[in-house]
Amino acid sequence: MQIWVDADACPKVIKEILYRVAERKKIQVMLVANQSLLIPPSAFIKSIRVAAGFDVADNYIVQQVEKDDLIITADIPLAAEVIEKGGHALNPRGELYSTETIKQKLVMRDLMDELRGSGEMTGGPPPLNQRDRREFANQLDRFVEKWNK
Repeated sequence: MQIWVDADACPKVIKEILYRVAERKKIQVMLVANQSLLIPPSAFIKSIRVAAGFDVADNYIVQQVEKDDLIITADIPLAAEVIEKGGHALNPRGELYSTETIKQKLVMRDLMDELRGSGEMTGGPPPLNQRDRREFANQLDRFVEKWNK
């Protein structure tokens, strides 16, 4: 099992949690972004820079992910593709997507996109708070314990 991170939009505090888990559990964490990232020196943490462009990082992750890998992303279509390949997806707020929930999330995302396109102001998600960070860390720990045996 590896952990893949859609790193361009991943909050710094979430990356820091992932760095600690990588070292503690000796799990590969691969951060994929279209810009250079500062990462701590580690045999378990790697940064992969891809070309700039729409969905380039997402496409790279989908090509590389294997069954039972975990991806960290808030990107619903990316999460859906990973789940379809047999991987798992966790968002930075601690929600583990599943085959049962991802379809509903895609429908809601498309609806919100349609509303924004029609001029409706829908706003974005609220800032990450302490509860979100804690939920992410807890969900990540549960996942790692389950799959890293």
